[in-house]
Amino acid sequence: MYSENARGLSSVEAGRISGLNGVTPGGLTTGINYRVFSKIVEVISTDAPELIDFTDTVIQLVAESGVKQGQVSIYSTHTTFSVVINENEPLLLQDMEHFLERVAPKDIYYGHNDFEVRTVSMRPNECPNGHAHCQHMVLGTSEIVPVIDGNPLLGEFQRILLVELDEPKPRQVAVQVMGL
Repeated sequence: MYSENARGLSSVEAGRISGLNGVTPGGLTTGINYRVFSKIVEVISTDAPELIDFTDTVIQLVAESGVKQGQVSIYSTHTTFSVVINENEPLLLQDMEHFLERVAPKDIYYGHNDFEVRTVSMRPNECPNGHAHCQHMVLGTSEIVPVIDGNPLLGEFQRILLVELDEPKPRQVAVQVMGL
């Protein structure tokens, strides 16, 4: 539906603007300056659930990459540690924690936690974390943010948050910046 308030650029207008930025009309990127910058960042959580603001780190890595036009991908290498974009407001963060508890309460039965029955993917001294895996399904593993003029494009209140769902421990987050 067409709305005057949400009008996008026509393809002709977009082509003209893109042409000025070294991109051909139609969206095909050209040139030999395409970059891929990758970094694995270790994050140590201290609580669970815990929401960790990772935005400043992403901004720093985008600047370090030298990419001016492209995208940045933020990816958790864990099944109980999520990446989301939302607002970092203290009462909202509490609401999010309560929401996660309602979605997959810690104190109900999970077959994954039944160590007398489960035989797959076991580790010594494993903690029961079926709730954390189920909560992760709701939140997800990664986010992709456009990079425009060397900056991640985030709305006024948007922040990149990492969410510890299991227990405090070192975590790895892959950040990859791609573009020109």
